[in-house]
Amino acid sequence: MITPATLDGYVFDEDMYSNQPGIHELLREMNEKVLSKYDIVCIGETLNVNPETARLYSDEVRKEIDMVCNSELMFIDAGPKWKWDVIPWKLTDFKRIIEKWQVGLFGKGWSCLYFSNHDQPRMVSRFGNDTIYRKESAKLLATLLLTIHGTPFIYQGEEIGMTNVRFSSIEDYRDVETLNFFKEAVNSGWPVEKVMEAIYCKGRDNVRTPMQLNDEKNAGFTKGEPWIKVNPNYKEINVAQSSTDPDSVLNYYKKLIQIRKNLPVLIYGEFNLILEDDEQIFAYTRKLGNDKVLVILNFSNEYAWFNSPESVDQNNIELLISNYETERTEQLNCLKLRPYEARVYKYD
Repeated sequence: MITPATLDGYVFDEDMYSNQPGIHELLREMNEKVLSKYDIVCIGETLNVNPETARLYSDEVRKEIDMVCNSELMFIDAGPKWKWDVIPWKLTDFKRIIEKWQVGLFGKGWSCLYFSNHDQPRMVSRFGNDTIYRKESAKLLATLLLTIHGTPFIYQGEEIGMTNVRFSSIEDYRDVETLNFFKEAVNSGWPVEKVMEAIYCKGRDNVRTPMQLNDEKNAGFTKGEPWIKVNPNYKEINVAQSSTDPDSVLNYYKKLIQIRKNLPVLIYGEFNLILEDDEQIFAYTRKLGNDKVLVILNFSNEYAWFNSPESVDQNNIELLISNYETERTEQLNCLKLRPYEARVYKYD
């Protein structure tokens, strides 16, 4: 449960307005009189929920809304005071949050899946490596997003591996939250350099720069002047370049989406986390009837060793996709994973 954060005498108390008495009756009435009349999807931006309360909103037998959007993972790198207090996040905590929601909603609810949105930093800068291993870690995060239970949301720019932006001056920022933080923090004695580093990590304008379409002026987004500057790396990271590169993040997304469409196990299968305490590897299986999938993700800049669980038949396994050039007949016992390597296997 996310607790209210206190700052300078003010309390952001979600309990005052979320999950209030009568909300489920109102939602069922709205569903009966409006939503059920159309072929539509209704998503709840449901703050301050856990899997138990989320099931009340999204279990289809209750006829309220279709899925919930929870933000628990978005607080993994925030200190106890506010989001600008950036702290290191641990993969074990990351995995346990994912597992809690995968298990908690399985068969009894549905959620939208996201690692970035209009209010959150670019996922490759936050959870990956946006320099040396930008392409590899962007693909790894895409692999996770598209192989777990729920509906994946791909925020604009993720499909080409867009990164956070580092404007040198606060004058180049537009987000009111960012501008208010800068003023308050500087007035409180924070060094400007420290304030800007927090903005580079968590500022909402990281995800609000124009979509990078090509290497022309303003990344091809407009012939006029955009309301906020384009990320300077648009000449190297853009849709036009990604479309012609067979090894691009964009083409990897296309392959992943097709695999997900063709394998119901990736949509409806049971999730089982393995190597829970490993701080480098995020690995899990999905199972639906006789169909089984093993996903292996190395969330680090270093090499990592993976040992396949006994339940995986080494003699009947097929590599579906990897973000590195990989031998498809490679055995999974004592497998050496490269930095940010991702692999998806199908097995019986």
